Amino acid sequence: QVQLVESGGGLVQPGGSLRLSCEGSGSIFSLYTMGWYRQAPGKQRELVASVSRSGDLNVADSVKGRFTISRDKNTVYLQMNSLKSEDTAVYYCKAERRGRPTHWGRGTQVTVSS
Repeated sequence: QVQLVESGGGLVQPGGSLRLSCEGSGSIFSLYTMGWYRQAPGKQRELVASVSRSGDLNVADSVKGRFTISRDKNTVYLQMNSLKSEDTAVYYCKAERRGRPTHWGRGTQVTVSS
């Protein structure tokens, strides 16, 4: 059974940092593009950053220079620095591979507030 499990969310003050982790099991995730998406209340889910199996990165303009995505075997990380209130959202991990079903994690809440 394929699973993606996110961790690392929480409450942080503006300007602070968090590191999210997403561990995949049940498949060879090194063959997948792994990404982080987020959804704020009342808004659509949006791409934050993704990293392909070959290491190609796709990073949203809103987080460039503040967030860094990386991967190691079946785990993908999102280092978030200089957090802002507008970064508050549920963050989801996604794994996709051409010709295979797309997988999503259940999400982890990130709240940036003083």
